[in-house]
Formats: sequence, structure tokens, C-alpha cells
Amino acid sequence: MSGLPELLPHDGASAERMLLRELAQQIDDELVSVIDMVSEAANSCDGTEARAALASVQDRLENHMRLHHALQMPQFATTVDLAAYLQQLGRSISRSRLEPEGIALSLRLQPLTMSSERCWLLGMIVFELITASARHVRSGTGSIRLEVRGAANSVTCCAIDNGPPDEARTRGAHSTVEMLVARLNGSMDVRVGPGATRTVVEIPRQA
Repeated sequence: MSGLPELLPHDGASAERMLLRELAQQIDDELVSVIDMVSEAANSCDGTEARAALASVQDRLENHMRLHHALQMPQFATTVDLAAYLQQLGRSISRSRLEPEGIALSLRLQPLTMSSERCWLLGMIVFELITASARHVRSGTGSIRLEVRGAANSVTCCAIDNGPPDEARTRGAHSTVEMLVARLNGSMDVRVGPGATRTVVEIPRQA
């Protein structure tokens, strides 16, 4: 044993994994190209307001790039600090999508570790839950709270927002989340109340 992390196992989905990594790299390259173009335009611009506007666009694009990096599929099979990962992911989501709309995100994360694969899939679930909440809360007054806690054999993820009641959110509004939760052999429950909507996802800690 070398002590180095192992590559994720090759199975029937190895071609799909390679394709996703190549696509992620292409998106990275395109984002870098666009950011460079905006930066050059800002540097050559004479107007103060226009330069400030371009700088704001550049900052937004860089935040989207950080979010894209945080959501990329892991290359190695290893153990990951879930709380640290979700802290980084939450910061990236907030800067790229929530802060421009005046939506506040708070995190309450219990320290625990998971495999890189399950951590990544849970991160995808968290991303979908937060962005779904962002579509329902009001700009300027919206708030989203994410709570993650672990037990001996399970991890519970709870997203709570102050959006208005909408029963449609319990009827297929989380189809992507449901697919990801099923892949992790977990369960999901959505409860819509007069003051908050709460979505609870519970997954086994190990496969």
C-alpha cells in the first residue's frame, strides 16, 4: 500500500465518467477564455462605470467557475471531510447565485467524513436543494438554512427556506434530487408550512 488515494474503480460507467471529466474540462476552458476577455475589456475601458460593470461581471464569472469546480466528480476514491466540502460548496453557491439576489444562506454542519463518491453525490443534492429554494424565496428577504448531521450509519441533510407555501414543491419539484437520493439508497421528505418549507434527505453513511 502506497498510502496514496486510489483512482475510482473502472466499471460499466467508466466511459461515462471520462466523458463527464472531459466535458467539465471544456467548460473550465470556456470560462477561463470568457473571464480573460472580460478582464481585457475592463483594462482597456476608459469609462469608470463601464469598467466597474465589467469587473462585476468578471467577479460573477469567477464565482461560477469556483462553483463548477466544487461540483466536479472526484477523480480519486478517498475519505473526505464532508463539513469542509459543504462549507466550500455553500460559499460558492452563495457568491455566484444567492448574494446577487439578496438571499442569505446559513449552514449548520456537523463534522463527519464520507467517501469522496458519496460526498460528491450529497453535494449535488445540496446544490439542487439550495437552488430550488432560491427559486421560491423573495429577493432581498429570502433566507435558506442548511443543516447536516450524522449518526452511526446515516447522514441527514435538511434544507429550510422562508418561501411562501407552494404545494407543487411536493409533487415532482425535486426530480433530480429524487434520482440522486435513490442512487444513494436514501429517502426524502418535503413539508410545506405557512412559515417555511423543509426538505429532509436521509442517506446511508456507507454504500
